[in-house]
Amino acid sequence: MQRYGPSSTPVQAVARAFGLLEALAARDEAGLVELARDASLHPSTAHRLLASLIDCGYAMQNPTTGRYRLGRKMLDLAGGFQGRDARLRRITRAHLETIRARVDETTNLVALDGLSAIYVDQVESQHAVRLLVTPGRRVPAHASSAGKAMLAYQDVGFLEKIYAGEPFAPLTPRTITTAAALRAELGRVRRRGYALEAEEYEEGVTGVSAPILDAAGDAYAALSVSAPSVRLRRHGLAAIGRLLAGHAAQITRELGDGDEAPGQGRPAAAAG
Repeated sequence: MQRYGPSSTPVQAVARAFGLLEALAARDEAGLVELARDASLHPSTAHRLLASLIDCGYAMQNPTTGRYRLGRKMLDLAGGFQGRDARLRRITRAHLETIRARVDETTNLVALDGLSAIYVDQVESQHAVRLLVTPGRRVPAHASSAGKAMLAYQDVGFLEKIYAGEPFAPLTPRTITTAAALRAELGRVRRRGYALEAEEYEEGVTGVSAPILDAAGDAYAALSVSAPSVRLRRHGLAAIGRLLAGHAAQITRELGDGDEAPGQGRPAAAAG
């Protein structure tokens, strides 16, 4: 690839950016010098372009190591939902199994897609009566603990679009249906570090969830435990919430997307 000088045309800038993306795609994570060398760019030029790619969501920087990798937007373009979250599923699987072993209730990995929470993976409870959800199933984010856990850690613009869609669909008598109620609920989620859903999606079922954050403090996935309400309350909802929050924070660190525990990332104003 040709090395460009200090000044460049817009077409040259685009070519440089694609060169960096190609270099990122060839490695799991890489440092600035490595990427600049692979893309035939001066390190200062590579640094400026990487900053733009990060701002746009096409690259990410590990705040602990300073190394770079492809962002979720780039992964969205490169493959479908199943492919782009393979690493997330691989890392979280052991955590799901550990949580299930602790509480013997169905444990889930859930991702956010627009206004929906999508079930990605699940470890089943051994109880005869248990909650089973087929991977790929969508539920309204405002009516699920996992959805609320992720919504609480989104930017203001995204949340304002959601609030503008009120009244929200009432799935049970307990479903949140107004922007004011959802705004208040997301504030509580942020203060606790985990979300609760008490028969808001399905009567007789309660859920507890904690968010998995990226480097910007946004949540793009969540861990959840769901079970018949009476049985889950016996475990203690706060105890389950703290358990999930601890595992979610550990997964965040393992993914290299950030080293902040839930509640310490995006400013509180983002909750609405």
